[in-house]
Amino acid sequence: MEYKNLIIETNNLISIVKINKPATMNALNSEILSELESVFNYLKNDENTKVIIITGEGRAFVAGADISQMCSMDPMQGKEFSERGSRVFRLIENIDKPVIAAINGFALGGGCELALACDIRIASTKAKIGQPEVGLGITPGFSGTQRLPRIVGEGRAKELIYTARAIEADEAYRIGLVNKIAEPENLMRDTLKMAKIIASNAPIAVKYSKQAINEGMQSDIETAISIENNLFALCFSTEDQKEGMSAFLTKRDPEWKNK
Repeated sequence: MEYKNLIIETNNLISIVKINKPATMNALNSEILSELESVFNYLKNDENTKVIIITGEGRAFVAGADISQMCSMDPMQGKEFSERGSRVFRLIENIDKPVIAAINGFALGGGCELALACDIRIASTKAKIGQPEVGLGITPGFSGTQRLPRIVGEGRAKELIYTARAIEADEAYRIGLVNKIAEPENLMRDTLKMAKIIASNAPIAVKYSKQAINEGMQSDIETAISIENNLFALCFSTEDQKEGMSAFLTKRDPEWKNK
C-alpha cells in the first residue's frame, strides 16, 4: 500500500500508521481523511495485523483539522466535513483490533479527536492536547463533544472545550485522557512494547473484549453484562480457548490459531 500522506509499516503483527504531512503539522483535510479510511478498511482484514499504532511525523501528532479548507465552507459543506471525519473516527473506534495513539506532539482539535477514537493513548512529555475550536468560532466537529466527556468526565470535558485550553502531558495523564507518558525518545519504544504484549495474547479474545467494552459502555448495566456473558460464551467455541487453557495447564507458551 502506498499513500500520499501516510506511511504504513507492518512488522511482528503490529502495523504503524504515520500521518506524514509535517509541513502543515499533519492537519486533517479531506484527502488525509480518505486515506485513513482506506488504510483502516484494509487493516481490519489484514491477517498480519493484530495491533495498530497511529502517530504523526514531525512536531505534531495532528495539529487539528485543516483551517485553510474549512474557512470558506458553508453550513452544508461544514456538515459534510464533520460527518466525514466522524465516520472515519468511528471506523477507527470500532475496528476489531486494538488501536494505540502515540501522541508525539500537538494533538489539537481533530488531532485530539483522533486520539480519543483510539483504544489507548500514550503521550510524549512534549505533547500538548486540547480542543481549541471555540476560539475559532466553531464546535468540535469530529465527535469530540461526545468522546471527551466519556473519557475524562463531563465537567473536565466542558472545561477543556469551553476554555479552548491545551494541556500538557502530565495533566492529560492526571485526568485520564492518556494512559501513559514517555520521554520523546522513548515514545515509540514504549508504545511498541505495549503493542507487543497485546499482540501476544489470543486475538479473538482481545477482539471480543474490545467489543464488550465498546458496546457495554453505551448500554445500561444489565444489557452490558449480558453482552459480556454472550461474548465470554463465544470464546468457548474457539480453538484459541482450548489452546490457551491447555498451554496454561501444561506450562508452555500458547500457539494461537486465531480460530
